Amino acid sequence: MSTTDTIAADGPNAEQIRYWNEQAGPKWVTLQDRLDQQLDELGRRAMDRAGIVPGETILDLGCGCGTTTLELAQRTGETGNVLGIDISAPMLELARRRAHDAGTRNARFELADAQTHQFSCASRDVAFSRFGVMFFADPVAAFDNVRRALRPGGRLAFVCWQSLGQNPWMSLPLAAVAQHVALPPPAGPDAPGPFAFADRERVSGILQEAGFTDVAFETLEEPITVGGTPDLDQAVEFLLTMGPTQALLAQADEGVRAQVVQSVRAAMAPHHGPKGVRLPAAAWVVRARYSR
Repeated sequence: MSTTDTIAADGPNAEQIRYWNEQAGPKWVTLQDRLDQQLDELGRRAMDRAGIVPGETILDLGCGCGTTTLELAQRTGETGNVLGIDISAPMLELARRRAHDAGTRNARFELADAQTHQFSCASRDVAFSRFGVMFFADPVAAFDNVRRALRPGGRLAFVCWQSLGQNPWMSLPLAAVAQHVALPPPAGPDAPGPFAFADRERVSGILQEAGFTDVAFETLEEPITVGGTPDLDQAVEFLLTMGPTQALLAQADEGVRAQVVQSVRAAMAPHHGPKGVRLPAAAWVVRARYSR
């Protein structure tokens, strides 16, 4: 596929396709280095649990700007290959450019929705994702579709966030914003979003219904560097640019925004040190197997 590909904003995930092409995707491209600094360690831990060996064929779900795809390509080596898929054309354009610049020949990218894309059946050993599987309108259908791409005995491994309350890196700035801007009602427990897979029982049920067995969860609890930067003001700007806080401020006037910046900075300052703003994060590493 060329870098000019587009994906139609239709089907069950139309809202997410619009969001990741028109809003979030361009911002992730701009902030790719800092986002990777924030998420890399958690992603690597999940890769370690996937048990990847040279020669395996891997599907990288929600690959974004390609960081995970390129690392998976290194792990599987020249005798293996990785297919990274995402619904965001801007992010895949950067991913392809990075792969070209790195001389990576055993990775390729496709603009596709994992819930509806027609994968080659029984062609992959491993399906992996770093925070890319919580946005499906119908997660059972999506994981059933992913399962069909795996060979019998194939493995699934992904990392996803636990609840918002267990992730102060996000809950603290949201509480600061809420001092000045009304927060919308919480999304339903089944609604797509970054914390949609917080409930392990729900996730286990989804995977089992989709045909996976041996579902296992591991807790990852460790601080992350907010915004992937040592600078406090840059971390604050990151929080106000990405995610739910950005949407909340979209219609706010300059006076309200200035108050929000001040409150978020005050909330982050006590957690700032030489490495940046360090706040607790909690994620699940989820593993499962397809056993025909």
